Amino acid sequence: MNRFTDRVVLVTGAGRGIGAQIALDFAREGAHVAVNYARARRGAEETAAKIREMSRQALAIRADVRNRADVAAMVDRTERELGPIDVLVCNAAVFVSVGILEITDTLWDEVLDTNLRSVFLCCQEVLRSMLPRKRGVIVNVASGGGISAYPAYKTSAAYAASKAGVRMLSLRLAHELAPAIRVNVVAPGIIDSRPEEWTDEGRHALGSRVPAGRVGTRAEVSAAVRFLASDDARHITGQTLPVDGGVTML
Repeated sequence: MNRFTDRVVLVTGAGRGIGAQIALDFAREGAHVAVNYARARRGAEETAAKIREMSRQALAIRADVRNRADVAAMVDRTERELGPIDVLVCNAAVFVSVGILEITDTLWDEVLDTNLRSVFLCCQEVLRSMLPRKRGVIVNVASGGGISAYPAYKTSAAYAASKAGVRMLSLRLAHELAPAIRVNVVAPGIIDSRPEEWTDEGRHALGSRVPAGRVGTRAEVSAAVRFLASDDARHITGQTLPVDGGVTML
């Protein structure tokens, strides 16, 4: 199935984990992909190399998505070398679990800038070319922690606030940009995003808290992102799709 043949996709935070999975899966469906990273250079370059092996074009682009100049340069390079961006996936994020009295101003700003400001900057810069063409799709990756106060998200106030902000920003963008541009959100729950960092005991313990009986996978998050980005979802905008095994219904 090649739903994205010759479309250009920019994925932020794609040097590893869920972002890398998303980038590779778009390429498997025919897309040319810009793989953004901040620190995971090796992972981003390996992901881009795998995409080229599929006979797709790929760029590994270092950019601090919290910084306007970096974002603008990233978008400009993507469009010069790959073509106009058809799909933007804002995935870059940091997670912290710190009690409310221990959160410093510096940590709060880092989380909000990485998780929320970056989405604003990337959307705004990409929209400068999407809007004149009156076409394009944005899928922002939020979190079940931005929807629910489920105990698994305890002591993550900054993270939860940032991801709730991503949801509302996306909703307002969807309303403002319709019908030309669709904007939706995928909200992962407890995901096995870096399997090498988990023990079987830890995976089982977290999975036991999920109604579906297990943690989710990177592939399941990627599938939801691609669905919302595809023409299969052409009548869907302004929506949040949880990929969490039922956690947010509790």
